[in-house]
Amino acid sequence: MLEYECKYIMIERLCLALVWATKRLRHYMTEYSVLLVSRLDPLRYLFDRPVLTGRLMRWLVLLIEFDIHYVTQKSVKGSIVVDHLASLPISDDRSVNDDFPDEQIISMTSIMGWRLYFDGAANQSRFGIGILLISPQGDHIPRSVRLAFSDHHRLTNNIVEYEACITGLETTLDLGIRQLEIHGDSNLVIQQTQGIWRTRDEKLKPYHAYLDLLSDGFDVLRYIHLPKAENQFAEALATLASMIVIPTGVTVRPLLIETRSAPAYYCLIGEIEDQIELPWFHNIYQFLSCDTYLESTSAKDRRALR
Repeated sequence: MLEYECKYIMIERLCLALVWATKRLRHYMTEYSVLLVSRLDPLRYLFDRPVLTGRLMRWLVLLIEFDIHYVTQKSVKGSIVVDHLASLPISDDRSVNDDFPDEQIISMTSIMGWRLYFDGAANQSRFGIGILLISPQGDHIPRSVRLAFSDHHRLTNNIVEYEACITGLETTLDLGIRQLEIHGDSNLVIQQTQGIWRTRDEKLKPYHAYLDLLSDGFDVLRYIHLPKAENQFAEALATLASMIVIPTGVTVRPLLIETRSAPAYYCLIGEIEDQIELPWFHNIYQFLSCDTYLESTSAKDRRALR
């Protein structure tokens, strides 16, 4: 700890240690729930403060991102290693970095233009990719492609994800789109494309090189990693392409997805009512639709109907 940090009270030191841990273990803590075992609860300290300013406010905002649950320390054994490491600190004159991620570009406006969602799917040795292109006006343009490569081209999940991303870029370039946001749930493709992770797999290096070549055709290109639950449309298109076999020469028109808010048999009720004899459910239908009873209905029947 730095000299001015040593002047913090004990609970503030715990908050500082928690922020430091989230910086070092971010790739673990963002994917799982974390149990915080401690003698004091730093999260409750931050939340219960009536007015937060300066470093306390920054710490609170940074910690809200993670799913951290406080657990009371019940045994001294569990803290032996932690206490030992705290008593032998590493010499480091740098302060804890509590800057917000991408704070230097926080004022940058987002691309209110085209968005591309991609995903790949594997189903019993069959592979498909799904692409969803959304225009600035909100129009959805879906595309499903079945990958029917020869046997000597062995496909993996990562290769299928690369195929989906590349096909999406090729489609947008053909449409003349030069500003694009790309959304995908493959963290490997997103991180390798941005240069954050190195591409070590020999089978993926040609895909990575071709993806970089396509990227040069865009003026603005931004990659965003999505949880799988938020990429369901592209996932459904990829699963559809992997499961069905389309005969040669058959053209499948764009799929139209509609929303129906009432069961189909409701139209049958209206047709039957026009007949002379009323159906047995006419009084139920009349009560649900208009909140009225038939004139000949008794008080007992009305109560039973309700």
